[in-house]
Amino acid sequence: MKLEFWKLHGCGNDYLFMDVRKPISAELDWPRLAQRLSDRRWGVGSDGLITINAAPGHDARMRIYNSDGSESEMCGNGLRALAKWLYDRGEAGREQSIVTGAGVLYPEVVASVQGRAQQIRVNMGSPRFSGRAVGIASLQGQSSESGQFAVDGENLTGHWVSMGNPHLVFFGELWNQQQMERRGPNLEHHAWFRNRINVHSAEIVDRHRMRMRHWERGSGITMACGTGAAGGGVLASRLRLMEMPVAVEVPGGELLVEWSGHDDDPTFLTGPAEEVFHGFVEWLAD
Repeated sequence: MKLEFWKLHGCGNDYLFMDVRKPISAELDWPRLAQRLSDRRWGVGSDGLITINAAPGHDARMRIYNSDGSESEMCGNGLRALAKWLYDRGEAGREQSIVTGAGVLYPEVVASVQGRAQQIRVNMGSPRFSGRAVGIASLQGQSSESGQFAVDGENLTGHWVSMGNPHLVFFGELWNQQQMERRGPNLEHHAWFRNRINVHSAEIVDRHRMRMRHWERGSGITMACGTGAAGGGVLASRLRLMEMPVAVEVPGGELLVEWSGHDDDPTFLTGPAEEVFHGFVEWLAD
């Protein structure tokens, strides 16, 4: 079976997109397809696969499969990339509504060049700070919004937040690549988090700028994590470590986070999206 795909990224967080709004002639094992095509040596190479689905009353629905085949509720960079894909093809306007596993979200194209979207601002919804929101069954005597974690022989404080998917953020000196590779998988699979969790290191530069590195649940180290950057900015503001707006430097670029400081108010994330290439793959299921 020949499958058409497009590759897009937001700050280097790259995904393969497949349009499945028209029926495909055979049932596909999407988790296995995501695993095979995401492999950077034996496949096309990406952090995951996103399907573009029909959603009556909305511009589209996105389903996100990580590179290990697991499904994610939400991806901020993937959502901006999908908004660009729709806008560039004239299938949606500047203001869009897209159904995700975290509910309906509203990207807006805020800058374009010759009909091509360059910068997209996304209403990410309201952050949630409870242990229950990130999948903790029992806090075991810990604070309701943070916990102590044994990391390389130290007890470090991690703060959690849900942006429609779960995040654990550690503030302090930025972890290097080797530290992230070692610490990320251990914390992702920590016993507290029954659905696993995304792990982030955040270093504050000044009152309006910080740097982050990411270990994404199901994908490993990525160049950017939109929901993670949003969550990190919101937590820094909530803890009075920073003031809004917050510019987040990630290995693949820069994202802007805006939030009023009120728990029920939405978080906005602005950043670029770019289409890399378009192609076809012959899928021969085992």
